[in-house]
Amino acid sequence: MLEWPVGSDQAKEKIREWLQKHRHLVLYDEERSCLLDVASGKSLYLPWRDVAAFEEKVHPETGETYLVLRFENGNQIALVDPGGIAFSPSEVSTGPLRDLPPAVCLEDFFTLKQIIDHYLNAHVDEPPPKECLDMVMLCIALLDGARLVGFSVSDLEEELDRSLREFEKRTGKG
Repeated sequence: MLEWPVGSDQAKEKIREWLQKHRHLVLYDEERSCLLDVASGKSLYLPWRDVAAFEEKVHPETGETYLVLRFENGNQIALVDPGGIAFSPSEVSTGPLRDLPPAVCLEDFFTLKQIIDHYLNAHVDEPPPKECLDMVMLCIALLDGARLVGFSVSDLEEELDRSLREFEKRTGKG
């Protein structure tokens, strides 16, 4: 683990180098100081002046270098491969959840949502299994975490809400 002085040009250069090597995951708009999560098409403002700490780490499973940025407000994001922009999910709306990973990315939302939609659309004559509701709850925690770090996710929340209404209709709970 390497920790770099926050305001240093060295830290910004490390971030820019990582972004250049991982353009398939995250793009950077220098003029607007925004990160674009390629998988979701969502952008995230990167307030350089609010970055309180910066670390370069090595992913234990992939051996790939990833970067962690901590902000003065306590939020943090990581630039990771695979995944892109990672962040902590939030259990504020859901309460404690079993199997909630410590870091998620918006790509995880799309993966879970695809499975939820499969249960709801490919098996229309069957009530969705309880695992489907568990995945909806994970998605809620994921989107709450995304919003906390600055992503605009209202469109994704609307999609998830439609799936939840269908789930409730099909299970008789609602």
